[in-house]
Amino acid sequence: MKYCSYCGAEIADQAIICPKCGCAVGPVRLGVSEKSWVVTLLLCLFLGSFGIHRFYVGKIGTGVLMLLTIGCLGLWTLIDFIVILCKSFRDDAGLIVSD
Repeated sequence: MKYCSYCGAEIADQAIICPKCGCAVGPVRLGVSEKSWVVTLLLCLFLGSFGIHRFYVGKIGTGVLMLLTIGCLGLWTLIDFIVILCKSFRDDAGLIVSD
């Protein structure tokens, strides 16, 4: 057993969230999306003009806009590809898509 560093409650060794206060106590990477960086990069590379990578990360509105404008004739797709490569692309919750 271990103890929550926020509220002091006794929690299981494998717990990542305290059942009493709800704080993350385990090896959780806060601020990082659960979406795969590699999948996002490949979707942008091969299907970026259709906005598929934006649908994948939950940005449905901009995905539809990219689909209708064919990725603003590739310019928006190129910008997204560079942002994904720099690991600065964010999902719909504002979390960074990283590996």
